[in-house]
Amino acid sequence: MPSFEPRHLILLPVLALSAWLAFLPPAGMPPGAAPSGALVVLCIGLWATGAIAEHLVAMLLFFLAMVFSIAPAPTVFSGFASGAFWLVFGGLIIGAAVDVTGLGKRLARSITARISGGYGAVIAGIVTVSVVLIFLMPSTLSRIVLLMPIVLALADRLGYPDGTKGRHGMVLAMILTSYLCSVGVLPANVPNNVLVGAAETSHGVVIRYFDYLLLHFPVLGGVKAVIIAVFLTWMFGEEGKPKAEEAGETGPTWAGMSLPEKKMALYLAVALVLWATDAVHGISPAWISLGAGLLCLLPVTGLVSADVYRQKISLNPLIYIAGILAVGALVAQSGLGTWVGAQLIAAEGLQPGNPAEAFAVIAGLGTFLGMISTMPAVPAVLAPLAGDLSEASGFPLFHVMNLIVVGFSTVIMPYQVPPFVIGMQLGNVPLAAGARACLALALLSVLVVLPLDFAWWWLLGMFD
Repeated sequence: MPSFEPRHLILLPVLALSAWLAFLPPAGMPPGAAPSGALVVLCIGLWATGAIAEHLVAMLLFFLAMVFSIAPAPTVFSGFASGAFWLVFGGLIIGAAVDVTGLGKRLARSITARISGGYGAVIAGIVTVSVVLIFLMPSTLSRIVLLMPIVLALADRLGYPDGTKGRHGMVLAMILTSYLCSVGVLPANVPNNVLVGAAETSHGVVIRYFDYLLLHFPVLGGVKAVIIAVFLTWMFGEEGKPKAEEAGETGPTWAGMSLPEKKMALYLAVALVLWATDAVHGISPAWISLGAGLLCLLPVTGLVSADVYRQKISLNPLIYIAGILAVGALVAQSGLGTWVGAQLIAAEGLQPGNPAEAFAVIAGLGTFLGMISTMPAVPAVLAPLAGDLSEASGFPLFHVMNLIVVGFSTVIMPYQVPPFVIGMQLGNVPLAAGARACLALALLSVLVVLPLDFAWWWLLGMFD
């Protein structure tokens, strides 16, 4: 267990709030919401402080939820049945195969041959590639799984070994861009799709691709991509120390590929095509990832030996992911999220005629609710309350539904977005580094991005 640090002091109010919810819950809470809330607050506090290992917190969640009958087993262990769990499992195998075949290093050499400049140019390149993939691949997790072994090989190539600040910045640039900027592109992540489905089924509000793109991508996608690149360059920038043999490599980067490299390149190409066309064939990205992983393990087609599998594939990230997904399931199943949302709406006292206040409050609701669950749960919780928000603010339902997007575009801690957690585990980025980056970018979002987004909405005539 890590030694005590000042940041662990936050556990005192966390424990107090958890005990209050467990033993003296507020009047009017739905049955089962108080114990679920107590457990969720406890686990989020432990994850936020890093007081114990992330996977142990997840195991504690499973244990307490079952021993005290806080929720039925299908809810508590729903993360293991989630596509995200199996997408990551397949991704771990793919990453190991890209590494052991040498394909990752070859791709890294190809990329570095096209990059001129220092650390800032590397981060800008990673952010740019991540943004382009947003339009080609509809799954945030798929993008992370695809890019992670390439980014790690690139870090090795440029002289940023495991544990260095520069390596953490490169991994975080890819992870943060893959989710934060995808908020502005309609089919590119889970919360977007949940919102669009809820808007149409619950309220009859149809949100079209181009309308959504025009309203959200210029600021929440484009401006935020620039901020991510500039900020991470400043926060994590350092000079790399490439190994002498790698620094001196000048031969053709694609000459003399071995058979394992060719096989891995083929598997990746097929997976990319299937990921990008999942709307056509209907196969979940999770099963595509798992299928590619199986190809890498099977005796005839395989690239990953049993020894490599045992050494490189850890269960800890998978347990952590299942725990994070279970938090969202607990919040939704218990009614806690809907109750908290209703209480917040009642407390805000919104009035028609003040668009700036309504913009800030509704977006803030989404951001706050993301802190007690996960971002994919935010549209599911707020969409049923959109009618009340519309009446209180004077905004049309279309505006309210799209302001929920602005809310889940601001991430304060990594645990709020399962792809962040997954990417940090795959890239071996410490929780503290990811938390600092998220907190700083959240502050920049509040101070810079949200005012710019309000101005963009005003220029588009949304408040006329």
